[in-house]
Amino acid sequence: MKRSRLSLRSRLGALCVAAAVGLVSTNYAVAYPLDATDETGISRLDAYDRANRGDNLGKLVPLGAMLRMDKITLKLLDRPGFTLPASDPELARALEGMLGGDASKYGLSLLDLSNPEEPRYAEVNGGLAQNPGSVGKLVVALAFFQELADAHPGDLEARRRVLHDTMIVADGFIVDDTHDAPFYREEIREVAYRPIVEGDTANLWTWLDWMLSASSNAAASVVMKNLLLLAHYGGAYPVGPEAAEVFFADTSKDTLSSLLTETLDGAVRRSGLSTGGLRQGAFFTKGGKARVPGGGYSIATARELMQLIVKMEQGRLVDPFSSLEVKRLLYLTETRIRYAAAPELADSAVYFKSGSLYSCQPEAGYVCDKYLGNRWNFLNSVAIVEGFAYTPSLDYSVVLLSNVLKKDSANLHRDIAGQIHRLIETFYGATAQKVEIAPHPSEIAATPTSSAPAPPAVAPPIRKPGQSRAIRR
Repeated sequence: MKRSRLSLRSRLGALCVAAAVGLVSTNYAVAYPLDATDETGISRLDAYDRANRGDNLGKLVPLGAMLRMDKITLKLLDRPGFTLPASDPELARALEGMLGGDASKYGLSLLDLSNPEEPRYAEVNGGLAQNPGSVGKLVVALAFFQELADAHPGDLEARRRVLHDTMIVADGFIVDDTHDAPFYREEIREVAYRPIVEGDTANLWTWLDWMLSASSNAAASVVMKNLLLLAHYGGAYPVGPEAAEVFFADTSKDTLSSLLTETLDGAVRRSGLSTGGLRQGAFFTKGGKARVPGGGYSIATARELMQLIVKMEQGRLVDPFSSLEVKRLLYLTETRIRYAAAPELADSAVYFKSGSLYSCQPEAGYVCDKYLGNRWNFLNSVAIVEGFAYTPSLDYSVVLLSNVLKKDSANLHRDIAGQIHRLIETFYGATAQKVEIAPHPSEIAATPTSSAPAPPAVAPPIRKPGQSRAIRR
């Protein structure tokens, strides 16, 4: 699929055709509930929402992606004392059987809350540690919301204003990143995908969305730059570009590195998590690393990432406001990739983050490609699945880490996701039911529009035929 300037109607129409044959091969995912344009200022949400309800293309996203903001909730908010049960040996054996002869190359953690009175937990190599890749962006989001809460304790409206109203311009911190991000131009009702370039301008909500949904490394470095500014200036943040430039120019690299480590590691610990099992040590771009040296290793285990999910569902990633916003940022509302691409998940709400990191070395007869590394082939998936279209409803979370060399890890994760879902479905004797999503007021308005001004975005350049490029994240 060429990733040139593609009209919204044409691109979504292509997605419908792909969905009809059960295959979606695009390499990006889009998160956040589609009715959130006014609250967040993420302008592309309105484009997808209007296309879904206004054109003759039918529903353009699976049922599980159609929940509105008020339906995204924290399921353990009233259970602050909940802890992971002991691993169920029978369930663990079933999971290990799915992994087959490569089981030692996986870390897998499963928490089943479908029956909240009898939660089930199992893991396979839950303490296996590896580089989290882009899953480390969850730590960046956690740290940003922690510093925002410290700057405005008890004042949620002030936090919302900072997220919605603070406009950030991309600078040298983004160099160099090839991930595509969505840019919406309302005057021609077009969403196009391209890498972020210096000068691109958007509000903080949009940068967070680009970091987690599009998994843009450039966006992650912009968020990390502003994390350091927020940590330094506190309630006086945001500051103008001149003050920001002076701060980074006049502060030693050792001090900046220490501040980065303090904010990232501190946020993990303050939410009751362990940096021994979850840590992000550096910026995601060369430009960011050149300005702020990293503070050591990045690491994740399936068990600690599951602990993060539990803390989020309890409202303990900083606080309930922050936890809910992180969960909303993870809610998939368009293309589903890797683990989330399993067709069995189409009628379920999926909250998702993945990250890949692969490396190749010379080998006779071997051709290096993404997800097929022969030196290392890390792929990490974090997924919450809420099967509201089933009776009884299904509700479980999965963390899957893998390092299976020379096998397509994206397909492996997709297939394992399908097997796990069928396992849960069979255990409860769950059956799929016809579910109608209650219409949102905007869906029955004569001319649905957004009252919030869309953050400006630089018009994407036309990409010539043949310039399409695979995304690495």
